[in-house]
Amino acid sequence: MRNAVTLSNGREIPQFGLGVYQVPRGSVTEGAVKTALGLGYRHIDTAHIYGNEASVMAGIRAAGVPREEVWITSKFSSYANDYRNPAAMDQMLERLGTDYVDLVLLHEYSPAWKYGWQLLEQALSEGKARSIGVSNFNGKNLSDLMDFATIKPHVLQVERHPYYQQKSLRGFLAPYGTVLEDWYPLGHGDRGLLSEPLFAQLGAKYGKSNAQIILRWHIQEGSVVFPSSTNPEHLAQNIDIFDFELTDGEMAQIQAMDKNQYLNKYGK
Repeated sequence: MRNAVTLSNGREIPQFGLGVYQVPRGSVTEGAVKTALGLGYRHIDTAHIYGNEASVMAGIRAAGVPREEVWITSKFSSYANDYRNPAAMDQMLERLGTDYVDLVLLHEYSPAWKYGWQLLEQALSEGKARSIGVSNFNGKNLSDLMDFATIKPHVLQVERHPYYQQKSLRGFLAPYGTVLEDWYPLGHGDRGLLSEPLFAQLGAKYGKSNAQIILRWHIQEGSVVFPSSTNPEHLAQNIDIFDFELTDGEMAQIQAMDKNQYLNKYGK
């Protein structure tokens, strides 16, 4: 698989995808997914609490791309009472209209997380989930998960961008082979981040936008990334980052921008 990362279970996850956080269900999500797949996207990231899982599958069907060619990620949510619900996986499959999900995550830390993780391990054993992981776990919560889990998480999804590079987290995960997925890869459109002079300089060199330089940095860092957009022009620009490569020196310059500063204000 082109532009893929191999997970610890040997499965290849497309490194670049589309996120549908805060994208309205129905025709808006369906249209964005259809357009993205037409542009070559093969990874869609959704969640139970986004309310648009069914619309994601409708977009896949509208695009005419075989289900097995599209990596679908979705998430259990404690807010939807999934963690203590033995039927949560079957209900997700019903919402999506598929018989398996490529990756299922626990969306957030909750006191009930152990019940949720056991449900994910069961779904994995039954073939209903092909890979499993967590989102927004860190610190002691993540350490506790690693001690508890029979199967270590294949993926950890967290806020990550040049201002918040999570370097210590990357070091912690390395022995487990857990792959990072970076949400808010553009800092949720933070003007300070997007207007950094370095990105403009590199953009001029490679004929790319500041945002494309940042997304390319994520790819070369080895992360999985899925910026969100419903604008066809932006969708095309976001994925147009595979015809150039930043040098080691340029990567180091961006790595030196780390402020350990998260930009999430609303939760993900």
